[in-house]
Amino acid sequence: MTIRKGRVAVSVAAVWTSKDSPRDLDEKAVVNPADIETWLNGLTYETSLALCNENRIQTQALLGEELLIIDEQDGYAHVIIPSQSSSKDERGYPGWMPLCQIELNAESQHGPIAVVQSKKTMLYSEDEIPQFDLSFQTNLTVLKEGTEWIEVETPYGKGKLKAGDVSIYDAFKSVPNGSGQDIVAWGERFIGLPYLWGGMSSFGFDCSGFSYTMCKANGYIIPRDAHDQAASGEKVELTAIEPGDLLFFAYEEGKGSLHHVGIYYGDGKLLHSPNTGKSIEILDMAGTIYEKELCAARRYWLKTEG
Repeated sequence: MTIRKGRVAVSVAAVWTSKDSPRDLDEKAVVNPADIETWLNGLTYETSLALCNENRIQTQALLGEELLIIDEQDGYAHVIIPSQSSSKDERGYPGWMPLCQIELNAESQHGPIAVVQSKKTMLYSEDEIPQFDLSFQTNLTVLKEGTEWIEVETPYGKGKLKAGDVSIYDAFKSVPNGSGQDIVAWGERFIGLPYLWGGMSSFGFDCSGFSYTMCKANGYIIPRDAHDQAASGEKVELTAIEPGDLLFFAYEEGKGSLHHVGIYYGDGKLLHSPNTGKSIEILDMAGTIYEKELCAARRYWLKTEG
């Protein structure tokens, strides 16, 4: 079929490995509007772990995020997410989404964008009726700026966001570049948030989704997955790491396959989203498996002169 453009039309869309990946218990995550909170609250440790062990979810995408639709089958679309670079496809991250969660034939966004800076914020209708929560770093085109409300374009028509919850940027310029300490500071806000395999939102991050999003919040768009993140950026010797650098961990005491990424906090500590059943934390690496498995570091932030 001809490749079509689309946009995510729910607050947070899971991007599945195949159209058969969602289970009956994932129903709240594959409808429109998606009910992410209810879905997550309904997962047990075992059913959450299965998202990883059974390779069900690839990544997530946020409301308004642009998609390329390369196939459609049985109510699902095979999509590419250009904003999430991946070695799996040079065009962007691939996976499957329900068609009901996609605004088809959507044009690319132009003009100023409102970027959600709160951990979550409510999307309101044009009449200021609450709709649903949006994740940190959701980007929507600005239609009108006010002191209390920002009117935005959504797949549902005009919507409103509280002005205090967003920052507005020119869509043709990047978000201002932050420092390594800024990356750490943004990440600290999410301490205690439970891990979610494939998570790319403030409803739950996986390890590389956390590092991706904290870099994005500071104007750095990096690859989506840990192994791709480790292959890009500026190589940093492990004796020269600074806060905000990404640290990578591999099995077999650092000599095997890479399996984890976190943000260096400073003072020998790691800020990371560990694994299923745990939450974002600051960990002193000394004497832990992470000290033994540390194998590489990469820097994506820019040092300023002075």
